[in-house]
Amino acid sequence: MRAYLAALLIGLACAAAPARADDRIAFGTDWLAEAEYGGYYQALANGIYRRHGLDVTIRQGGPGVNQTQLLLAGRLDVAIASNSFIALNFVKEAIPFRVVAAMFQKDPSVLIAHPGQGHDSFPALRGRPIMISADTRSGWWNFLRARFGYSDAQIRPYTFNLQPFLADKGAIQQGFLGSEPFSIRAQAGFDPVVLLIADAGFSGYAQLFATSDRLIATKPDLVQRFVDASIEGWRSYLGDDPAPGNALIRKDNPEMTEALLAYGRAALKRHGILESGDAAGRGIGVMTDARWADFFTTMSAQGLYPADLDWKRAYTLRFIDHAAGTETRRP
Repeated sequence: MRAYLAALLIGLACAAAPARADDRIAFGTDWLAEAEYGGYYQALANGIYRRHGLDVTIRQGGPGVNQTQLLLAGRLDVAIASNSFIALNFVKEAIPFRVVAAMFQKDPSVLIAHPGQGHDSFPALRGRPIMISADTRSGWWNFLRARFGYSDAQIRPYTFNLQPFLADKGAIQQGFLGSEPFSIRAQAGFDPVVLLIADAGFSGYAQLFATSDRLIATKPDLVQRFVDASIEGWRSYLGDDPAPGNALIRKDNPEMTEALLAYGRAALKRHGILESGDAAGRGIGVMTDARWADFFTTMSAQGLYPADLDWKRAYTLRFIDHAAGTETRRP
């Protein structure tokens, strides 16, 4: 009887103990909700973040939203850094932040041209007017200058509006793999020439997780669980039924259509945006010293960074050098 009562009391005490609260993370994406963020919405919809002990709030970006500034101000715990330039800029400007994973092995940025105009390769576009944004001019445009001899004299302003492109068969503009080609087909009825900069040898990562050195030092387990859960979310979104994630995407961004979501997801898979290169053997999110070195060397030669910059401070490999998605899940 005593043993029974003791066991009963222990059981009641455990039942009365408060459940451990999930750790909150405010996570900022770098644009409006779309298929390119499907893994995170899938992780939210399917309870993957919860299973890792995380209460994640996704705060979408968009026009006029600077997620990097919000991250530096402490209003976000983790934010998507669109490209590798942002991480190196942290080092250059002595900002105590770095990236901990790279979801996109290939940057999905593209140049788009009309078919039948002879604009079907990167070398063919040298000397041609090209519409790009200010961010692109300070970013991957420098790779095109170094690799193909492009010059700033080619640059024309890009207003994120397809009409100037559609009105001129000789026009060339920047875009994103899973967006503008679909819109051009829908609005004008033709498939444009699409040139993916990653396929031309651009070694920069895209969609990287940026966070503070302080969070890495004080809560490494939190960072690890977020990285692992996000990778698991991407595996689910790409390999399973994407409907749960898509439903949350459309809730955040009601203008998003099922057709565009399907197109964007298919483009991610077809071009190996997440699962090519090193990720094919080592898993989504992987980064390597060799690839960072290549990127830094190329951009330093273009004058973007001093040759003696301590570029390895831009990132850490500690959170992606393992079989992600299996170690840190919490019941």
